[in-house]
Amino acid sequence: MKNPILPATIGGLLELLQTGDGAALESLDAPTASHADLATAAISVAGELRARGVARGDRVAIVSPNSASMVSAFLGAATAATCAPLNPAYGRSEFDFFLGDLKPKLLLVDAALDTPARNAAQARNIAVAEVGRAQNAVSGFVTVDGTVANGTQLPPCSPDDVALVLHTSGTTSRPKIVPLSHRNLMTSAHNIGATLSLSAADRSLTIMPLFHIHGLVAALLAPLAAGGTIIVPPGFLASEFAGWLARFRPTWYSAVPTMHQAIVQRLSTADGRALRAKAPLRFVRSSSAALAPATIRDIEAVVGVPVIEAYGMTEAAHQMTSNPLPPAIRKPGTVGIAAGPEVAIMSSGGAILPIGELGEVVIRGLNVAAGYLDNPEASNAAFTAGWFRTGDQGVLDADRYLTLTGRLKELINRAGEKIAPLEVDGVLADHPAVAQAICFGISHPILGEDVAAAVVLKPGMTVTPRGLREFVAARLAYFKVPRQIRIVDRIPVGATGKLQRRGLAEQLDIQAEVPVISGDTTAPSSPLEEIVSAAWSDLLGRDIPGVHENFFALGGDSMLAARIVSRLRESLRVELPLLAFFDTPTVAGIASELGVLLGAEGEHG
Repeated sequence: MKNPILPATIGGLLELLQTGDGAALESLDAPTASHADLATAAISVAGELRARGVARGDRVAIVSPNSASMVSAFLGAATAATCAPLNPAYGRSEFDFFLGDLKPKLLLVDAALDTPARNAAQARNIAVAEVGRAQNAVSGFVTVDGTVANGTQLPPCSPDDVALVLHTSGTTSRPKIVPLSHRNLMTSAHNIGATLSLSAADRSLTIMPLFHIHGLVAALLAPLAAGGTIIVPPGFLASEFAGWLARFRPTWYSAVPTMHQAIVQRLSTADGRALRAKAPLRFVRSSSAALAPATIRDIEAVVGVPVIEAYGMTEAAHQMTSNPLPPAIRKPGTVGIAAGPEVAIMSSGGAILPIGELGEVVIRGLNVAAGYLDNPEASNAAFTAGWFRTGDQGVLDADRYLTLTGRLKELINRAGEKIAPLEVDGVLADHPAVAQAICFGISHPILGEDVAAAVVLKPGMTVTPRGLREFVAARLAYFKVPRQIRIVDRIPVGATGKLQRRGLAEQLDIQAEVPVISGDTTAPSSPLEEIVSAAWSDLLGRDIPGVHENFFALGGDSMLAARIVSRLRESLRVELPLLAFFDTPTVAGIASELGVLLGAEGEHG
C-alpha cells in the first residue's frame, strides 16, 4: 500500500487502502481481506447508507460484537455520516437511554445478534438494518430484506466533520457525548503509529471492544494507517487467547490491566508458554487504566517482551502520553511522556505549574475534541485558556514523564487528608500474594470519608486483611492505610475491562466501623490492650469499663488524646497518629492500630 501522505480523514484512509493488496484484516468469521477488499466493503456500507437517505450530519448507531463486518460498518458509517457504536451487552433500558440521547437516524445491528436494541429502536421509530458478511464476500452490508449493499462511491468528508460520537463513562453525573472529528481520530492514530513505530509488517491482535475509543483508534485505525494488519477475534476470551497468538502470530496487542492479568495466568501454563512461543511479539501495550509496576514485571516475565504503558481518554481520541519503545527509557509507575498533544500540569486556579508540582493534567492538540455535544456548560468548564482539563491529578518529573495520582473526583478526603486511591492500589498490588487491588472511599460520620480496599489473591496464595494492612503501613503514611480490606474472588469491571471504583463500597456492603459506647466490660486480652487501657485510666482518672468503650464518650478530648499519643511514643517507641483516636477510639481499636504499626499481631513485650 502506498503511503505518501498520512490521511486526515477516514475517507482518505479508505482511498489509501484501495491502493494496497497486503493483508488488512483477519478474523474467525471471514476470509482474509486485503487492504483493497476492506476499503471496498467500507465504501459499500457508506454507499448503502447514502442510498437510505443518511446524510453527513446524521448519526448511525451500531450494535455488534467485534467482527470483520463491524470493522467495515464502522469505517463506512464514520465516512458517510457520524458513527455511534454501542456496547452489545447493554440491556433494554440502557439501549433506550443511549438511543434517546443520540437520536440516530439508523441503527445497524449484527445480523446474528439477539439484542433488545432492535425493540428499543423500533419503539423510538428509528430505522433498523442488519450488518453482516454477505455470502462469498469478505465483509458486506446486508439489509433487513437480505439484499447486499453495492455502493461504489466514496462520500466526501472533511477533517472537521464529526466522524464518531461516544459517551463518557458518567462517573460524576449523566454521561456526556464526545464528538470526535476525522482530524481528531486520524491525528491520534498517527501519533500511536509513531510512538510504536508501526509499519506494514505489524499485525495487531484487536481484543479491545470496538465500541470503545481504545479499540477503535489504537487497535484499528493506527495499524491500518501504518499499512499493517488487524486481527479481529470476537472480543476478548482469556481461554482462547494463547491459541490466537499461535494461529494469527501477531506482533503486538493493546489491552487494559485486567486483560493483561488474565493473559498472564493463561500463558503461565506449559501449554500457554508453548503457544506463546509461536507469536513474534515485539511489545505489548497497556492503556485505559493504571498498571502497577508489579503487574508490569509479571507481564514481561511471562510474555517476554516490553510492556508499553500509555495514557488516554475519549476526549483526546485516546492517546495523550506513552512510555517509549526500547532502547529509550521506560519508567514503570509513570505513563510516559507526551505522545502527540502538549501535556502540562495546571493549578486549580488555572496557572501552569513547574516541573515537580502536583496538579491537574491538561492537554491541547489536534487530537483533542473541541467540547461536548449540546452541552456548553460542560464544554466551558472543561477548558481553561485553550487547555483541556482531564480531571486527572499528576506530576511531571525532570524528564517530563507523567505520574498519575488519581482522578480528582476520586480523591478520598479523610478528615482533611487527601488520599489518591491509585497510590494505595499500587502498594497493595506489590504484595506477592495480590493479583488485583482497588482502593476506594467509604462514607464516615466523623472523618467524612475513610479508606477501604478490595483485593483478589493469586491462585494458591494466602494473606489476611491484617497482613495486607501491615504491608501498606510499612510503605505509606498511617492515614492512607485502608481501615477495611475485603478479599474477594473478583472485582467488578466495566464494559472495557476497567476495575470499577465507583459504587464498590455499596456492592461489597462495606460500611465505616464507628465504635459507640455500649456498656462493654470486655477485659484487655493482649499486652498492647493492657498498655493502652492503663494509659487511658491514668489520664482519664477513672477505670476503663471495657476495651470497646468509646474514648470520647468516656470524657476524652483531643488534648488528652495527644497526651496518650506522647505516652505511647515513650513506652513503645512508635508514632501513633492522633487521627487514630478519631478513627478507632477504643482500647481494642488503638491496640490493633499499634499492632499494625509495630508489625506484630497485637503482641508487644
